[in-house]
Amino acid sequence: MLHRIGSRLAFIVTLVRWTFLAILVGVMAGAGSALFLTGLYWATDTRQANPWLLYLLPIGGMVIGFVYYRFGRDVEAGNNLLLERIQTTGGSVSILMAPLIVVSTIGTHLFGGSAGREGTAVQIGGSLADWLGRMLRLSPDSRRLILISGISGGFGAVFGTPIAGMVFGMEVLAVGRIRYDALVPCLVASTVGDLVCRGLGIHHHTYMIDVYPNVTVWLIVWAGLAGVIFGAASYLFAELTHAIHHIMTKRVRVPWVRPFFGGIGVILLTWVVGNRDYLGLSLPLIEDSFTPGKVVFWAFAWKIVFTAVTLGTGFKGGEVTPLFCIGATLGSSFAWLTGQPTAVFAALGFVAVFAGAANTPLACSLMGIELFGAELAIPITTACVVSYVVSGHGGIYLSQQIDTPKHTGTTIPPSSSLRDCRNRRDES
Repeated sequence: MLHRIGSRLAFIVTLVRWTFLAILVGVMAGAGSALFLTGLYWATDTRQANPWLLYLLPIGGMVIGFVYYRFGRDVEAGNNLLLERIQTTGGSVSILMAPLIVVSTIGTHLFGGSAGREGTAVQIGGSLADWLGRMLRLSPDSRRLILISGISGGFGAVFGTPIAGMVFGMEVLAVGRIRYDALVPCLVASTVGDLVCRGLGIHHHTYMIDVYPNVTVWLIVWAGLAGVIFGAASYLFAELTHAIHHIMTKRVRVPWVRPFFGGIGVILLTWVVGNRDYLGLSLPLIEDSFTPGKVVFWAFAWKIVFTAVTLGTGFKGGEVTPLFCIGATLGSSFAWLTGQPTAVFAALGFVAVFAGAANTPLACSLMGIELFGAELAIPITTACVVSYVVSGHGGIYLSQQIDTPKHTGTTIPPSSSLRDCRNRRDES
């Protein structure tokens, strides 16, 4: 009896301990994300009010590149570095990661680069959480858990989706595996991060679906077919971004000069397109995707190219909001071709392209439900799962390890990462 009581008390002590630690992480991640989003919105408004700032993008890119070359080479890997620190024993994440990524992402958006915000928020949460773990002298295993909770805290705060943030931190580490030992800290950190961010005055964008269709067999079939296209778009975006990065690394030996060419590329693309819809987050383009006939058919392709050029040449920022835009515009085009409800398939693409690119179908399904309502739970989940499978063993986070291959009969050596798979494909 005493043994059972002691065992239960140990569970309670663990629950209380990790709840307390995760609250601290959530507060830091939420406050950091709120500060970042305030700067990001300022940068967006300033760029739109001063169109000439776009022509400073090459110089701004060189400054960002030089700052990282001089002060941040050990944190330049960003989200991939966080994954590697969780997967391996030893090592830490420099506290410099947070201020460097905040300033550089705001700079990218100020001058017109096509990038997102998730990567920045995740790095804020992760670096601050790792710093807290070192200050409290936590064990290596506990530092891994608190770092995972930092990822969840940043994600939940920046998008206002705490349940998706909880699962994202546990799911993004490896393809086909979820870290259930991080369940409590991820839930608490993501929820607290979201509450703190909202409490500091941050308002997240909302997207309206006026009429929800009945969930029928045919709607599910169409969602699955759309998922195939969304998965292909995920793969195309990830591969194009990595290919541009590889080419620039090989051809331009000085790292901080690479963004200069990326800035020139974005300016030329803007001239070719004839508008500035694809700069920055492209939130107006996402909103237009939910209304029939408001976006051009190839809008998703342009956003893929703009973002791949921006991130592939060394600018800083996340991939996720551009993936939202790619997915929403692609879903709108798919609906136009097939006669399906525009807003519904824009919503499916919004989360499903991200699911394929990040290999996080469960988190993205929950995000879709949080953003668009449980009425679309089945088609959202269908599109996300199909996109995840179709995207193959590729993605935006090359340090993700493959725990369970997506396809039966696929032979992948133990502890292989997506980078290893990509290298083997290049060699064959």
